[in-house]
Amino acid sequence: MSSSDSRATAACTAWDNSECRGTPYCPPRCPRFESKSGTVLLVRPYEADDMDTLVRMYDDFDQYSRSMGLPPNGVSKIENWLDRLTERGWNLVAFDGNRAIGHVAVVPSDSVDYRWKFLIYIHQEYQNEGVGSEMIKQLVAYADERDGNELALEVSTGNERAITVYKNIGFEVVERGLSELSMTLKLRRPLTRRVRRPPAERD
Repeated sequence: MSSSDSRATAACTAWDNSECRGTPYCPPRCPRFESKSGTVLLVRPYEADDMDTLVRMYDDFDQYSRSMGLPPNGVSKIENWLDRLTERGWNLVAFDGNRAIGHVAVVPSDSVDYRWKFLIYIHQEYQNEGVGSEMIKQLVAYADERDGNELALEVSTGNERAITVYKNIGFEVVERGLSELSMTLKLRRPLTRRVRRPPAERD
């Protein structure tokens, strides 16, 4: 049995993980967390059965949650877009119960330097709740486990909230365009070690 299979069959069942110091079955970062308003949420790798709830999440996005033409409008366009993202790279999904409320899609670089570009979207009802910050930390932890060296993204210059989140994690602006910024994050310790600490050992 692979390590990922072992993790899937040994999931923690306790929501109060404040005393948890981890087990050999834990994923790179504890998948359970609370939003700022106290809602218990979960982040885990994408599975094929998640497609329908992800499509519903994106189809329910308001106009203010779309940027640079993404996510696309319309169920069929969303499905085609998600098919491409899930076939090419790896993905993380945030859940409130059975409802998808956030998504990170990572596309590995064609080069051998393990520089990966990613997209992240949070449903408007869960923005400003710490979900985006948690998903970025999950992304860093999973990328570190996969021996990634650097994460890269483009963000609209008008999306000040997202830019602040990225900078707080440690992303740096490497290129400024008229309408978007290119940002990168080097996956180095102590950052990767910090995000992978079990809940009881966090600051």
